Amino acid sequence: MNGVQDSIILVTGANRGIGKAMVDSFLSAGAAKVYAAARSLETLNPLVTEQGDRVVPIHIDLNQPQTIWDAASRATDVQIVVNNAGTLQVASPLDSHAIEALEFDMQVNVYGLMRMAQAFAPVLKANGGGVFVQMNSVASMKNFADFATYSASKAAAYSITQGLRDVLADQRTRVLSVHPGPIATDMADAAGLRGIAESPPLVPEAIIAALQSGEFHVFPDKMAKQIGGVYENFAHHIVEANLMEG
Repeated sequence: MNGVQDSIILVTGANRGIGKAMVDSFLSAGAAKVYAAARSLETLNPLVTEQGDRVVPIHIDLNQPQTIWDAASRATDVQIVVNNAGTLQVASPLDSHAIEALEFDMQVNVYGLMRMAQAFAPVLKANGGGVFVQMNSVASMKNFADFATYSASKAAAYSITQGLRDVLADQRTRVLSVHPGPIATDMADAAGLRGIAESPPLVPEAIIAALQSGEFHVFPDKMAKQIGGVYENFAHHIVEANLMEG
């Protein structure tokens, strides 16, 4: 699959921020339909009003596994799954609530990812392979102490994404690992990053470009590109290589 033209796409966390920008950008790029997923269906009403019947609201809460399986049984025609939803707890390693914060972030950012992959991999396979896109972060590669638990959960999610890339290749499903830096969202506000955050549409634009270029890693914004440029050699020779071949 070389783009989003005429594709059927599912985006989690579609009601705001990067997720909403994805829905808008994918439809502008010619997507046939987008399943817009959120924890609360009511929060999707403005998006449906704005975009019409090309947007199908669907309930997914990454903390409630049954909603994921129910969505997979409903969105049986989906070709691109974008797991965008996530959480960010502000906690340093020494904060009194750090362990609880890590447990919360892991539940959504890692276990939610695994549940999404397990539920939708058979759907993508049935539809010819398709694409599974995981929203990771530059924090997957660099721990930021003020939100260390989020960074740790995103590092774990990135590791799982690498495993998914390998196992899903057997069913011809492409996997993209997206690593934005600070993007202007409510999450960035919570982390105190609004002053350096960049525009949300940069993320879907970079995903669309990666679908066309065949890249696994996606670095959308200025900070991400800075890190990606340094990381590229390691990524090519280690992360994307088959080391089991000897």
